[in-house]
Amino acid sequence: MARIGEITDDGGDPTLQPIFERQREMFGDVLNTAKVMAHCPQILRASTLMGQAIEQSGQLPKALLPLIYLRVASINGCPF
Repeated sequence: MARIGEITDDGGDPTLQPIFERQREMFGDVLNTAKVMAHCPQILRASTLMGQAIEQSGQLPKALLPLIYLRVASINGCPF
């Protein structure tokens, strides 16, 4: 049983709405981490912006990013 409930509806929140919409477009649904972090929209927004900054920094080749995500998920025992 989950210890922290997931927020599945943005409720019209101006911070949550664009994040939830983008994730639904990209992944078909909102990711579980976003549903949990949605309890504090400012943290979710900051986390999202940090992830985007990492992807857009050019420090890592774009083709390598999916492999990194997969490896981190595997190390953490999470299905990807």
